[in-house]
Amino acid sequence: MSRKKPTVADLRAKKGKGQLTMLRIFSLEEAAAAEEAGIDVVSVPEALVCHPAYREVAPSLFSMTGVDHREAGSREDYLRFSGRVLMAGADAIYCSGGLGTVRFLADEHIPVVGHVGLVPSRNTWTGGFKAVGKSAEAALAMLEEVQAYEAAGAFAVEIEVVPVEVASAISARVGILLWSMGSGPGCDVQYLFSEDILGMNRGHLPRHAKVYRNFAAEFDRLQRERVAAYGEFIADVASGAYPEDRHVVRMEAGALAAFRAGLSSREK
Repeated sequence: MSRKKPTVADLRAKKGKGQLTMLRIFSLEEAAAAEEAGIDVVSVPEALVCHPAYREVAPSLFSMTGVDHREAGSREDYLRFSGRVLMAGADAIYCSGGLGTVRFLADEHIPVVGHVGLVPSRNTWTGGFKAVGKSAEAALAMLEEVQAYEAAGAFAVEIEVVPVEVASAISARVGILLWSMGSGPGCDVQYLFSEDILGMNRGHLPRHAKVYRNFAAEFDRLQRERVAAYGEFIADVASGAYPEDRHVVRMEAGALAAFRAGLSSREK
């Protein structure tokens, strides 16, 4: 029996009752794999969630998408974007904008997910790409920020690279769902990037990432095989080994004779 896709109400009912799993995915193949494996929540690019085949391969994945607030435009533009992707198949909207934008969307019954801690699009305010909330003052401010998101109407907030003690304490004190990226097991969802899990990330590997497979090595092997196959094709063309008779179409004897007769008559 296939799984039922959870609603926002279903996810909220799970608050404090264990942890769900979440991935950032980028392709239909990854979506299909997440569906088959039983992942609960995914974050997907707009183009993927709007792909006509997305819900065919991922019918039960609770799917969040978003647009960087620096590109989104006005709040009305954000609302139009949200309506379009929700109609296309998304279940929630990631919003990196301010609390006013979150409140505006939530007032229109848009399921909104906020972001605290290390927020890549706002990292200049917290000192770059590093942990946030390591001092008592910063930790208490983060609690207030999560509470503000809850008051604004967000149903969840991603909490990224925050000390485990801080994230756990905040999660226990709010009704909003906390989606942990590198913030420990005291939250409601554990969130990793598929490219890290699969060993496809050739750049910096975050502290919180765990590699389960080595796709990069396999891709390297396939690239070597690709180059070798191309080289063999070049060699076959040069030697006459390609094309063989089985690779071409030949005329029937009668048609060939008529064709050759036609050629001869034209050349006289």
